[in-house]
Amino acid sequence: MSRPRDIGVVDLFLDIPAGGAGMGMEAVRRLSRDRGTEDFSHHPAQYLFKDAGRRMDKAWTAADVVAMMDAFGVRIAQIGVSAQNPEPALEVFEEFPGRFFGAVGVDPNAGMDGVRALEATVNLHPAIRAASAAPCLAYPQVPIDDKRFYPIYAKCVELDIPINMLVGVPGPRVPYKCQYPGLLDEVAWFFPELRVVMRHGGDPWTDLCVKLMLKWPNLYYSPSAWAPKHYPRNVIEFANKRGPNKFMYAGYFPGLSYERIFTEMDDLPLRDHVWPKFLRENAAEVFKLDELLRQAAS
Repeated sequence: MSRPRDIGVVDLFLDIPAGGAGMGMEAVRRLSRDRGTEDFSHHPAQYLFKDAGRRMDKAWTAADVVAMMDAFGVRIAQIGVSAQNPEPALEVFEEFPGRFFGAVGVDPNAGMDGVRALEATVNLHPAIRAASAAPCLAYPQVPIDDKRFYPIYAKCVELDIPINMLVGVPGPRVPYKCQYPGLLDEVAWFFPELRVVMRHGGDPWTDLCVKLMLKWPNLYYSPSAWAPKHYPRNVIEFANKRGPNKFMYAGYFPGLSYERIFTEMDDLPLRDHVWPKFLRENAAEVFKLDELLRQAAS
């Protein structure tokens, strides 16, 4: 079956470009020792996303992004919310009810101040439905299973929100060991209620990601930062057979264009019953989006 066009897609990774460098560039410049990174104008892995600068160089309004979403059948998209400066995201939620939902970026190095900031930010608006972590961009880096993350995981369980977690070798030129997917095994064991969405593909350990998803009920996978033609085939096979409820779409605009994403997505060999789960239903369940999706439809 080809991709259905009437799903009302949930996009689990979208940034609204501000007209300059973004998508973690500031954190990467703080961590990187690579001279080449200093030459990247917009994206922290610009050698991989060579045309991202063209999209990021324009300051997009939320209305611009909503128009793009409408053109490609995207009903709602997840954006980042800064605990230190949440106002821009809050304005977007108010201007376009039901079209965006938020994930609070967490800092495991901040201790209880970071835990309190997470809770306070989640409580600012009902559209804030998740936390997000980038172990490789923390300063200093923090492994997924490090004790500094545990208070954050506990707070996510208390708030009943999932956490998006970067896994695998990152594109930016910083060390990867803190993002080894195998570190999630102990986390999933200790926090069985914690819903974790693996971001950025887990490459080159996609077989391990599949094994862990098979083992742990609350572990999920989104192929953010990957063009659809490069989605790991073992993950697609898992989605088609034993894990249709584990695989969910994430676009990564402006790192990747919607034109490329949705053109290439038409060639994905997903089975008929997996498409709606991948494009909408799994994310709606994990992030508890039913109310927001009703707002978007009204």
